[in-house]
Amino acid sequence: MRYTVDKNKAESAYMQLYEQMREDITGGLYPYGSRMPSKRTVAQETGVSVITVEHTYAILSDEGYIEPRERSGFYVIYRDADFFGSAGASASVASSSGNKMAGDRWKAPQNLTRGRSRTDEQMPYGVMARTMRRVLSFRGEKVLERSPSGGLPGLRSAIAAYLGRARGIRVLPEQIIIGSGSEYLYSLIVQVLGRDRIFALEDPSYEKIRRMYEVNGVHCEMLKMGPEGILSSELKRSKASVLHVTPYNSYPSGVTAAASKRREYINWATSRGGTIIEDDFDSEFTVSSKPEDTLFSLEPEQTVIYMNTFTQTIGPSVRIGYMILPLRITEVFREKVGFYSSTVPTFEQYVLTELIESGEFERHINRVRRNRRRWEHNGREEK
Repeated sequence: MRYTVDKNKAESAYMQLYEQMREDITGGLYPYGSRMPSKRTVAQETGVSVITVEHTYAILSDEGYIEPRERSGFYVIYRDADFFGSAGASASVASSSGNKMAGDRWKAPQNLTRGRSRTDEQMPYGVMARTMRRVLSFRGEKVLERSPSGGLPGLRSAIAAYLGRARGIRVLPEQIIIGSGSEYLYSLIVQVLGRDRIFALEDPSYEKIRRMYEVNGVHCEMLKMGPEGILSSELKRSKASVLHVTPYNSYPSGVTAAASKRREYINWATSRGGTIIEDDFDSEFTVSSKPEDTLFSLEPEQTVIYMNTFTQTIGPSVRIGYMILPLRITEVFREKVGFYSSTVPTFEQYVLTELIESGEFERHINRVRRNRRRWEHNGREEK
């Protein structure tokens, strides 16, 4: 074992351990089914407390890299491409660990559904009012100016900075495209990728996704979901070259794709020269102590178009979404649809920029996450 913890680093000890262990698991040092070092052993050799190691193992468990077995320890359940396309292997993984993991993962409150937002999870009205007044005072007549097609440079830079520090996603502002909600962005994606391609969707999934693609002239395949994500047998039979997935808390199933399933999606797209559309509408409100890993962060250069919206995190009336294009698609986007006018009013873009740059947006996210942890804790105590 070669784990070290640098106490002079700003990064917490449990996160340092998490990153080292995750690398060893995905790199094959701990293969599928192998037992992880005991918490006491790791604590003694790294000079940290057992509680710190417990925190690390809890995160690895939440994300589907390992699972606890009573009176036995923690075992690796992560698999990379070794079961891709094998229905039998996929079924065995689901039966041995998937159902338990799906049951253990946090489920959103029933009234928190896609396209709607709990009133106690919306940005406070007072914060919005103050921010709007500040924008009008300092921006003046600039709020009446036309926005560039991809969105205001200041907003794209603010989002890029936020994603880097809060989500571990590092991109150029030029890769970010602002649009008036997910539906508008879906139509842009179709125009960039082409209507002659088959799009595969999760079954079940948010009904509006399929309807938006079909109204744009796209043929959709529906791939059945299992407890860890789309079944491997479904991925294998699919003739699609575009895969639209919601890896975190997919609606309406509530399924969060395990770490090995996320890698499987990447391998699926890479093997057929395809594209993944990652619909990440809810993961910022995760109760985990670290942000959820995105597919985009696993393969940011070629394969994944990342999408998110502020409708869920701020309020349903905020019709502002964004997507991040992989570098290979950015030039194609400019050539095909770069002439489009921005569909988000300049004033609203300035307000969102101010919310992000002032720190109000992240404070709101953290507040909701704390509340969700409290709900989860109270729910467990009642059982």
